[in-house]
Amino acid sequence: MSLITNLTFFVLAAFLGYEVITKIPTNLHTPLMSGANAITGITLVGAVAIAGSGSTTLATVLGFVAVVMATVNVVGGYLITHIMLEDFRQGGSN
Repeated sequence: MSLITNLTFFVLAAFLGYEVITKIPTNLHTPLMSGANAITGITLVGAVAIAGSGSTTLATVLGFVAVVMATVNVVGGYLITHIMLEDFRQGGSN
């Protein structure tokens, strides 16, 4: 893929992600975390494909950055979901 195509995908993904996240109400954030983690998993697979394509150095570097960011997002999402589920099991914080 060309640099313009990769950059276009990156910008569109960033814009779409921002728009989706800002439309979720605060009280629905935790229940939707598992679904968001599934979507981020798809992003992670795409980032691995781009990083592993080896077409250009820039694509590899941007793909690697995307892999790191998506991995942090997935792990953080599962940790937050786990903590929130523990709060629900204990009856919440008093």
